[in-house]
Amino acid sequence: MRVAAIDLGASSGRVMAAGIGPDRLDLTEVARFRNRPVRLGATLHWDVLALHRGVLDGLRAAGDVDGVGIDSWAVDHGLLDADGALLGNPVHYRDSRTDGVPERLHRTLSAAELYATTGVQVLALNTIYQLVAAAGTAQLAAARGLLLIPDLLGYWLTGARVTEVTNASTTGLLDTRRRHWAADVMRRAGIDPGLFAPLVEPGQRIGELAEHVLAETGLPGPVPLLAVGSHDTASAVVGVPAEGDRFAYVCTGTWSLVGVELAAPVLTEAGRAANFSNELGVDGTVRYLRNVMGLWLLQECLREWGEPELGPLLAAAADVPGPGPVVDAGDPAFIAPGGMPARIVAACSALDQPVPSGRAAVVRCVLDSLALAHRRTVRAAAALSGREVDVVHVVGGGARNALLCQLTADACGLPVLAGPVEAAALGNALVQGRALGAVSGGLGELRGLVRRTQDVMRYEPAGNTPAWDAADRLLATGPGITRS
Repeated sequence: MRVAAIDLGASSGRVMAAGIGPDRLDLTEVARFRNRPVRLGATLHWDVLALHRGVLDGLRAAGDVDGVGIDSWAVDHGLLDADGALLGNPVHYRDSRTDGVPERLHRTLSAAELYATTGVQVLALNTIYQLVAAAGTAQLAAARGLLLIPDLLGYWLTGARVTEVTNASTTGLLDTRRRHWAADVMRRAGIDPGLFAPLVEPGQRIGELAEHVLAETGLPGPVPLLAVGSHDTASAVVGVPAEGDRFAYVCTGTWSLVGVELAAPVLTEAGRAANFSNELGVDGTVRYLRNVMGLWLLQECLREWGEPELGPLLAAAADVPGPGPVVDAGDPAFIAPGGMPARIVAACSALDQPVPSGRAAVVRCVLDSLALAHRRTVRAAAALSGREVDVVHVVGGGARNALLCQLTADACGLPVLAGPVEAAALGNALVQGRALGAVSGGLGELRGLVRRTQDVMRYEPAGNTPAWDAADRLLATGPGITRS
């Protein structure tokens, strides 16, 4: 069987053709396209029409397929008018409109009350805060519907308006226990519950590609659009080649999503204080995780430096002694684009550390800081959930970065299994394949197929735990730092 996995990231999108069967799981990238934000006036937007164009071109390149699934980043959304037309390009989660909004909302709807229902960490980019920030605007007043990014693209492909539950769980507007919209939370936040579409679970059939889409792509119909873990991390966790449940995952890309997989949410005050999210996963699971800034720090440094070749920089960074200096990779000061190397140097100075001098030293500081963030989050997730962790799986783009993987093993004091890089697309394809009958079983069986068909690299910890302990203590007690 052959399916198309549409996987949209914050900097690029791609369409992957996946062959899938009981002993087969392979991917071929048939299209890749840039995802470039556009600033219009003071507001940063996504160019969602360009993404739609890339999806159509990718489906044409994929050729005859038995199904289509879409995953993307979380929280961002399009507003629809009474005719179902898009009311302007979606606003980017890095836009500044939500600055200070969480604190304002929490004066009437406390963070503790919100967490008790939604189980989501406080991030100003969450959908709930975006909608509070948009209150009183003509655009929101005209809106009669809201769809998250993968659901919006699915609507344009099929005409069906639904919202897939794993992505919905990131919004701060979902009851994580019931896997249902939290209408009371919406009303208390001043948000109209009537904006939101019915929820679907991964594996459900959303609809068939519309006739105009078939004509545009040259695909022979009928072709079903299937709900997958439409939050790319939900799909990526399906693609983790784990045995059993004593594992942590680090889904690396622009963000690092670090956590464990559970059967039920953890809605404790300790979890809220530690800013952990209970995001929903495939097959009724919960992704108990925390967002870490991720390779955004490195990407922004490279952009500032004119996009130099990464390989030589990583080789030079490996020769820089470490760990340290380090910064808090979860500090909101690093969210906005621009001037990243200078901000990293300033953060090191604020912690009374030697500042990194030269590009290799800055890269080493970034990677040490990410590895330390992975360590802190893995350990906190295990302690807060009671889940024992024997191994850390690194999937996504960071699995290619051997230095980051080795530093993560060193920092965590645990083996790291790196790969597959395309875990999100694989998880997307696996859920489609199971829904179409090409494979069967639960997550254990799906992950067994990943293990049998995908390459994984193993990194053993170097045993320099005291140095990482010292770096951890520095972030816990140093001046001028936002605790993570």
